[in-house]
Amino acid sequence: MSRARETAATETILRHWREAVPDDRLAHLVKDAMRAFIRALQMRLAEHHVSFGHWSFLRVLWEGDGLTQRELSEQAGVMEPTTFSALKAMERLGYIRRGRGDDRKKVYVFLTAKGRALKRELVPLAETVNNIAVRGVRASDITTTRRVLLAVIENIAGSEAAEGKRMPSTRALARIGKPTGTKRKQARKRA
Repeated sequence: MSRARETAATETILRHWREAVPDDRLAHLVKDAMRAFIRALQMRLAEHHVSFGHWSFLRVLWEGDGLTQRELSEQAGVMEPTTFSALKAMERLGYIRRGRGDDRKKVYVFLTAKGRALKRELVPLAETVNNIAVRGVRASDITTTRRVLLAVIENIAGSEAAEGKRMPSTRALARIGKPTGTKRKQARKRA
């Protein structure tokens, strides 16, 4: 997308929030802000030939590698099939290596020297994006925003736990709207 189109898109989003729906749901505003963060970081990561998806996993692994694929999926907030695909690519690029421990069912993920070295290169990019994002915002407002967003995360997680809700698997999501069991048999009989 050209710079002029990006600027126009940003102006459209800001006009929407300031004029059309200034009191719309917080979730929508957070989503638009997150898109801006991601886009700004993606542009910088691309200059270093690193995808945003790989960045998400690298961030978790820089804090402590040797996680299982499942743990990495949970901490990165993505489904396991997505993690599997990303890890295959990251292994090809030399960022990680995978191995099995005593429990042969679990696959563990470890950073390579190359993957570990990316931290010095990439973290400053994220810090730059954060600094740009809060330019002109008072420190007290940033502190309040952090406190509010952490409370939002905690409230939603608490609600999910209290209600016993879990994110459905990719397989379960794929079945939504498809006929099952008896309905499938009935559909075959009609055909």
